[in-house]
Amino acid sequence: MDSNKLPARAGIGLRGPHIAELLATKPALDWLEVHSENYFGSGGPALRQLDQVRADYALSLHGVGLSLGSTDPLNLSHLSKLKGLISRIAPHSVSEHLCWSSIGGRFLNDLLPLPYSEEALDVVCRNIQQAQEFLGRRLLIENVSSYIRFGDEALNEWDFLAEVARRCDCDILLDVNNIYVSSVNHGFDAQQYLAAIVPARVAEIHLAGHESDVAEDESDSFLIDTHSRPVCDEVWSLYARAVQRFGPRPTLIEWDSDLPTLDILLNEADKAQQILDALTPVQHARAA
Repeated sequence: MDSNKLPARAGIGLRGPHIAELLATKPALDWLEVHSENYFGSGGPALRQLDQVRADYALSLHGVGLSLGSTDPLNLSHLSKLKGLISRIAPHSVSEHLCWSSIGGRFLNDLLPLPYSEEALDVVCRNIQQAQEFLGRRLLIENVSSYIRFGDEALNEWDFLAEVARRCDCDILLDVNNIYVSSVNHGFDAQQYLAAIVPARVAEIHLAGHESDVAEDESDSFLIDTHSRPVCDEVWSLYARAVQRFGPRPTLIEWDSDLPTLDILLNEADKAQQILDALTPVQHARAA
């Protein structure tokens, strides 16, 4: 297996409550993903456990705090800790979000959407390029879900993401659930989103569950990306279309709130793997 690529199979996001069981049972998974910031310490039991996990599984690091869309300078302390973690565990991929979470040196515990403007494009591309140069490796950039839109946007979200990947020569972590959530909230066609993304740029796919905030006036209802539920039928269907367009890709089940048992996570990964297995022959036939 290429040490710089994750296997194009289904994995799960590994969270603290599941680590001991995973190490004891060693389920038949090809890869796992962890949140980078949870392992920024210089030692301790969490890092020792991660070393054990890394001995048996391919790993991906997924960051939530780099704030690539902020006009603030990149946090060099954060980048240094990330670089140290990368050196320690040699992850197969390192990803971050296409968002901002800091202003004036103050950090917010959220992944906030960007205005899809030329100015924002310049800012985020500058930051991604600086981060990649500092880390010495290509990043995967993930689309986020959103609940508001900025006025007078010059670009659609999907064109903005595609241009970020082109300018920065970075890869895309395509979150299919986030596409679906935003498409419902903002009334765009999720298929148009998929069609705008260059297949060669998609290096990983995320799947997760969401919830609905139902208002008294149903026209004001919207979806919330909670990572607290199973993947819904509509997202599974959109995922199948994504695999048809992009080919088999490493696919992760994310679940961060109301954590289920490990068996439930593994069952969700099995569903993703069944779709990958069913559609992979189609991809080979098209390639031929």
